[in-house]
Amino acid sequence: MDAGGKIKKGAAGRKAGGPKKKPVSRSVKAGLQFPVGRIGRYLKKGRYSQRVGTGAPVYLAAVLEYLAAEVLELAGNAARDNKKNRIIPRHVLLAVRNDDELGKLLGGVTIAHGGVPPNINPVLLPKKAVVSEPKSPRKNSKSPKKD
Repeated sequence: MDAGGKIKKGAAGRKAGGPKKKPVSRSVKAGLQFPVGRIGRYLKKGRYSQRVGTGAPVYLAAVLEYLAAEVLELAGNAARDNKKNRIIPRHVLLAVRNDDELGKLLGGVTIAHGGVPPNINPVLLPKKAVVSEPKSPRKNSKSPKKD
């Protein structure tokens, strides 16, 4: 208490000597792995607009995290299909190109060391030889009885 009999308040409105609150990041509040604060800083520094709302970096972080999780899941499946434990750029390329929506989103993107999707033009494939079976003489259902 000071001379006037009032209780002094410290930083952040807490009573003098009270425990200090541990800061909680906006990523934790939003339940995200991607850094909301860093994305907000990039949005401001990039001068995409004069002002950036508080929800914009949270939303953008959520969208980027979803896209990353989707690509990683599909690339992991591609790695498992190739009997590998590690995801390499080839698996990322196969995952992206085999998915319709991701393929459209990343249509003009080149993935370094990804190679090309496996594709053989149907014209180049050998034609299947049509095997014609020799016709056996048809048996009449009503054959004359032999006496």
